[in-house]
Amino acid sequence: MARVKSGKVTHARHRKVIKQASGYYSARSRNFRTATQAVDKANQYATRDRKARKRSFRALWIQRINAAVRAIDPSLTYSRFIHMLDVAGIEVDRKVLADLAVHEPEAFAQIVSSAQDAAAKA
Repeated sequence: MARVKSGKVTHARHRKVIKQASGYYSARSRNFRTATQAVDKANQYATRDRKARKRSFRALWIQRINAAVRAIDPSLTYSRFIHMLDVAGIEVDRKVLADLAVHEPEAFAQIVSSAQDAAAKA
């Protein structure tokens, strides 16, 4: 049986890793062994930070909602407001509420007032 050389496959694999490491500093973008380690670690960070990004955006939305609610009624807190929404049966997620609070303050104020009215009746 003839000897099979894997030069093309190995070269393609090396080229793929070096391309992924382009933009890295010094040997991390040139040496295959170092580039492999850097790309592997970068992929670990990317996987971890996809979850972290979701957490940080939710925290941002909560802060924006809290600030907008307190601007309308200083005695009202975020948690009381969310409870009022639940009692009123208003199902709007935090992303949309935060967007309304920033870009459509009048509509957000109407949601707050309707939630307060529903909570007062209950």
